[in-house]
Amino acid sequence: MRRPQIPAWLPLDPWILTLLATVAVAALLPARGAAASVAEGASTGAVALLFFLYGARLSTREALDGLRHWRLHLTVLACTFVLFPLLGLAARGLVPTLLTPPLYSGLLFLCLVPSTIQSSIAFTSIARGNVPAAICAGSFSSLAGIVLTPLLAAGLLGGGAGGFSPDSLLKIVLQLLMPFLLGQFLRRWVGGFLVRNKRVLGYVDRGSILLVVYTAFGAGMVAGVWHQVSAARLGVLMAVEAVLLTVMLLVSWYGAKRLGFGRADRIAIQFAGSKKSLAAGLPMASVLFGAQAGLAVLPLMLFHQMQLMVCAVLARRRARDAEPAAEAELSAGRVAEVSSALQHPAPRGR
Repeated sequence: MRRPQIPAWLPLDPWILTLLATVAVAALLPARGAAASVAEGASTGAVALLFFLYGARLSTREALDGLRHWRLHLTVLACTFVLFPLLGLAARGLVPTLLTPPLYSGLLFLCLVPSTIQSSIAFTSIARGNVPAAICAGSFSSLAGIVLTPLLAAGLLGGGAGGFSPDSLLKIVLQLLMPFLLGQFLRRWVGGFLVRNKRVLGYVDRGSILLVVYTAFGAGMVAGVWHQVSAARLGVLMAVEAVLLTVMLLVSWYGAKRLGFGRADRIAIQFAGSKKSLAAGLPMASVLFGAQAGLAVLPLMLFHQMQLMVCAVLARRRARDAEPAAEAELSAGRVAEVSSALQHPAPRGR
C-alpha cells in the first residue's frame, strides 16, 4: 500500500495565528489601571495552573524507564541547555549594531527554554526515528527546564530578568516550581481525570497562555516598549534565528553521528535538540521579565514558527531517505535466508 504523502511545507500554524490575534487585541485594547491589575493577577494564576498541569501530566515512571538511553538524553540536554545558550551568548556581538538590547535579551531567553515534546515526537515519527527516545528526551528537557531555564535566565540575563534577587527567586519558586511539584504529588489521584479530559484541558492550557500573552503584550504597549522595534530590526532578528536553527540542526545531526549513535537515535536527537518550547517559554517569560515580557517572547514566537516549517521539510526528507535503506536491509535479509537455505537444505522426507 502506498504511504500517504507528507506535505512538503507546513502552512502557518493556526496556534501562531491565534497568538498573533491576541497580540493585536493587546495592542489595540491593552488593560490599564485597575483592569491591568486584574489581568496581572489572572495571568499569575494562569501560570501557576499551567505548571500544575505540567507536573500532573508528566509520568515520573516513564521518565525513569527511559534512563537506559542516558547517553541520548544527555546529548539532547547538552544541545538544549549548553550549546544553545553558548550560541546565544555569542550573538551578544550583534548588539547594538544589528540587534537592540531588548531583542537580544529575547533571543538569549529563547536559547534557554526547554525543548518541545509534541512536535519533537511528531517529526521523529514522520522521519522514522526512535519515537520512545524522543518522548523521554522531551520529558527530561521539560522537567530540567522547570529549574534550569529560570536560573540560567537570572544568571545570564542579569537585571533584564530580575537577577538573583530574593524577590525574583521567590516568584520562580511560588509560580513555577511549587505548582509543578504539587502536580507531581497529586498525579496518582488526578492523572486519570487529566487523561480522560485531555482535549478539554488542552483548551485550558491554550487559554491560559493566551491570557499570559495578552497581559505581557498589553503591559508592553502601555510602557511603550514596542517603539523600540522596527521592520529592519525584525528582519535581522529572523535572519539571526535562521542561522541559529541551521547551526543546531547540523550540529545535532553530525555531532550525534560522531558520538556513535545510530540513524534512528540521531533523528530523535536532531528534532528534540534543535527546537524550543513556546508553551513553556511564554509563562516563564511573564514571571522573569514582567512588563518587558512582550518584547522578550517575540524572538521565541518567530523561532517557533520557523522551526515547525523547516523541520516539516526535514522530516519528510529523512523519511524519503529511509526508504532505500529499509529496502536494502530487507533485500540483504532475503539474500541471507536464501544463502542459508542453500548451505543447509532441509532433509527430504522418506
